[in-house]
Amino acid sequence: MSVALFTHPAALAHDTGQDHPECAERLRAVLRALEVPEFAPLLREIAPKAPIEALQPAHSAEYVAAMLALPPDKTTYIDGDTVFAPGTLEAALRAAGGAMAAVDAVMEGWANAAFVAMRPPGHHAERDRAMGFCFFNNAAVAAYHARARWGLRRIAVVDFDVHHGNGTQDIFGPDPELFYGSSHQYPCFPGTGMVREQGVAGNIMNVPLAPGSGGPEFRAAWEGGIIPAVASFRPELLIISAGFDAHVADPLAQLRLREADFAWVTRALMELSGTHCPGRVISLLEGGYDLTALAASTAAHVRALMRL
Repeated sequence: MSVALFTHPAALAHDTGQDHPECAERLRAVLRALEVPEFAPLLREIAPKAPIEALQPAHSAEYVAAMLALPPDKTTYIDGDTVFAPGTLEAALRAAGGAMAAVDAVMEGWANAAFVAMRPPGHHAERDRAMGFCFFNNAAVAAYHARARWGLRRIAVVDFDVHHGNGTQDIFGPDPELFYGSSHQYPCFPGTGMVREQGVAGNIMNVPLAPGSGGPEFRAAWEGGIIPAVASFRPELLIISAGFDAHVADPLAQLRLREADFAWVTRALMELSGTHCPGRVISLLEGGYDLTALAASTAAHVRALMRL
């Protein structure tokens, strides 16, 4: 199965500072894992910059202007965790642009699926707010690009990062033709993602998992909740927010998943996509902060995208 891999060296130049968990070594670990012979068939592509106008309507014009106005030659702390530094703007634009290019790849048909290995991540970025290491919501930018260029309407984002994607929920919640489904640890940062948060038309589905939950609880959340909900939604495009910080080795939370769990959910989503959106699956790197676990989990995920 043809799978496109989008990345760019600019993502390594986003310098979050010493001892920050969202560091360039994360991406280096991912790319090393995908350099072994079994991944030679990946179609390796350059992540382009997103045009500024493509960041809307995922984000307001005022918010985009504020991000563009940040000093490009010094470090600005948006909050205690979210660092805008020299190199950040290009990296963020290419992360969003890579997501857009991934949509084009599957819609043009030369790739059956795509994985975007970029940073900074995106799922905490709200319509008008950067937070949680995130500046632009790459998944939401991709969804609106699919509408603007390809005329798609019903688009689903599913998210297995250990942290709830409050940004994607914020952007998707008011639009009944956009679906967001997430499993995540609760309580945990950012403190959102409760079951009662359901969007304007039941288009948001949150399945919180208690600290210490492992593979059985995770699989039950997807098999008994999120996957049937996505199937009922009948998306024309499926976007995966692929965070690997629910791994048992990850230092930032307390779920206990392993590589096999990420492979399982990816296979289940690929099977689901065959019914409603064949050849229209893109995956975007989100979290994952233990380098060994991140590399192994990403490899398991991409292997499943390739149906190996």
